[in-house]
Amino acid sequence: MNLENLYLTILWPIRWLVEVVLVSWHWIFSHIGMDPNGGLTWVLSIVGLVVVVRAALIPVFVRQIKNQRKMLEVAPQIKKIQDKYKGKRDQLSREAMSREMMEFYRETGTNPLSSCLPLIIQLPIFGALFAVLNNAQQGHDGVGLLNHQLSQSFGHASLFGFAPLHDSFQSAMNHAGGPVVPVMIVAAVMVALMVASQFYTQLQIMSKNISDETKNSPQFRQQRTLMYFLPFIFLFSGFAFPLGVMFYWLTTNIWTMVQQFLVIRAMPTPGSEAARLREERLAKKREALIAQGKLQVVEPAVEGGEAIVTRVNTQRQQPVSNKRKKKRR
Repeated sequence: MNLENLYLTILWPIRWLVEVVLVSWHWIFSHIGMDPNGGLTWVLSIVGLVVVVRAALIPVFVRQIKNQRKMLEVAPQIKKIQDKYKGKRDQLSREAMSREMMEFYRETGTNPLSSCLPLIIQLPIFGALFAVLNNAQQGHDGVGLLNHQLSQSFGHASLFGFAPLHDSFQSAMNHAGGPVVPVMIVAAVMVALMVASQFYTQLQIMSKNISDETKNSPQFRQQRTLMYFLPFIFLFSGFAFPLGVMFYWLTTNIWTMVQQFLVIRAMPTPGSEAARLREERLAKKREALIAQGKLQVVEPAVEGGEAIVTRVNTQRQQPVSNKRKKKRR
């Protein structure tokens, strides 16, 4: 068994699940009147696949956010361990630092790799979708619900009537009859959007949701360098992706971007710019409610104490009859 067959065998269960979700969405869109063989129908089915996958990953994302917060809290202790072995390059010192770091992670319940979990979990799905598209392009049936008819439909579906979902920039450029320029343009736009959305997602984290203390650390400088380096990887590798796979990746990038924006706005990292902006928004909202009479400021009973803001009860008091008053007594 060669490596390609081994890879496809490992992906078999995920390919089966991908086909179940993909065909289910295709059935829904076809039964509401869309063209079963249309490229838009299959693109929307891919978007539906993203929605199912990312909704299932929400618990993982919440866990990721909690772990990131823990990592920020324990960052000073981690730096102390690193400073303890600073300048020691011998094997024994490196092993000792590694053991101490692992023990520290175990005691605090933190995991530096958990921030990569959503991406790691999505990679097999990404590979499975690529395999499903590749099989459809070659006229092979799927491993599950993607039967011969659906496989042919998926393999020959075109967006806008001229951009087959199985084509990539690379295949369009090396086409036997000469470069297929319209497909190359669509693929180039998709790659640009994919890279831009990926970069913006990382940028809003690095610029707004990092505390001032963390920004001065060497780890932050490394992450910032990586933020500018990664888009180039996607820029060059994206030209080999089929359009159908790029639609999946772009949609999941947009989901991540919106999800990250909402999380940063509602639960920013303490000490970050996003946290300061949230405090300003809450202060303005509180002042507006006080001006409207919905909140009131209670002055402290003791000099030097802190004023308390309480909500004013605006609910209308219902009148009580004399009979009910007598019953209460």
